[in-house]
Amino acid sequence: MFCLQVDEQLKLALVQSSFAEIYLQLVSEDLDYLKQWLAWPSLTLNQAFFERFVQNSLRDYADGKSLTCAMIYQNELVGNISFNEIDQALKSAQIGYWLCSKFQGKGIVTSAAKRLIQYGFEELNLDWIQINAAEHNIPSRAVAQRLGFDFKTIALKAELINGDLLNHAIYMLEKGDYQTS
Repeated sequence: MFCLQVDEQLKLALVQSSFAEIYLQLVSEDLDYLKQWLAWPSLTLNQAFFERFVQNSLRDYADGKSLTCAMIYQNELVGNISFNEIDQALKSAQIGYWLCSKFQGKGIVTSAAKRLIQYGFEELNLDWIQINAAEHNIPSRAVAQRLGFDFKTIALKAELINGDLLNHAIYMLEKGDYQTS
């Protein structure tokens, strides 16, 4: 099974069916927080949603279209990080992530994203990687900035979240600008 070790406390594990129940519990506990920034948490009323999510993610992984990993911190599933879309023709990918609020502020997403970026450039031979973050999601935007991504633009009315149209801040990192340190 695909797994990327980030450090002694953190690893990225390809999603698996046994994670569905844990995802449901995590999202249920953090629903109000997550649905501020993401459209899908409001749709996650049962375990079947996450079982379909895992099945679709594994199919897309097998087809080379995405890579969806659980973030496992101190042996506990705490969130998700992925190349939501991998475009083989353009040699590009878009990163998405979410983390339970009680684990924020520990550098987990930054470390996980850094490792995923390394894998993308070195193993998948990507030329560029993109992060889209809600314009007012300051912690998510800070991740992109800490990782050396260049801010490109604000995409207006990019996503409908709970009846509100949110703008997205678009960040990109090109392979030539990638720093391994």
